[in-house]
Amino acid sequence: MLPKNAEKINFATIFYMIRRLILNIIDFFHKPFSGIIPAQTFRYLACGGGNTVLDIFLYFICYNFILEKQAVHLPLININMGAHIAAMFMSMAVTFPTGFMLSKYVVFSESNLQGRTQLFRYFMLVGVCVLLNYALMKIFVEQLHLFPTVAKICTTALVVIFSYLTQKKFTFKVKEQRA
Repeated sequence: MLPKNAEKINFATIFYMIRRLILNIIDFFHKPFSGIIPAQTFRYLACGGGNTVLDIFLYFICYNFILEKQAVHLPLININMGAHIAAMFMSMAVTFPTGFMLSKYVVFSESNLQGRTQLFRYFMLVGVCVLLNYALMKIFVEQLHLFPTVAKICTTALVVIFSYLTQKKFTFKVKEQRA
């Protein structure tokens, strides 16, 4: 049974409370690092790191327990998709919107671009980051002969820097207001 004032609580109120909770937690942990790293950068690392952990967890669940490591047949285009690729798309179905929401409302909330513009730019950025991950791994492992784990660490660092700068300067930029 709902309380009498339940009709006064709407989605926007709940959303605002969740946003404030996330900001309070991140900003609490930022305090010891405030002289070293700006709040926005720390928020980006916290939100992106949390979303990455969620992505890996969902991938593991999808690959091992939902798909049970079995290929998926796509009848409309008549191809089989490996379980590892299908699990990637399944986890991205959750982490793409959560990543966008965290970036839009927690990290880059001062952006005054229209939401649909931000979403389209975020979608393009994610696509570029997927391609960058692939290309850099190929270069580091196959051309530079780095160990795959070292290559993955280097690739992740470069892609995270690229993603942060692109989101700050393009996807969620603050457009100058004309007087």
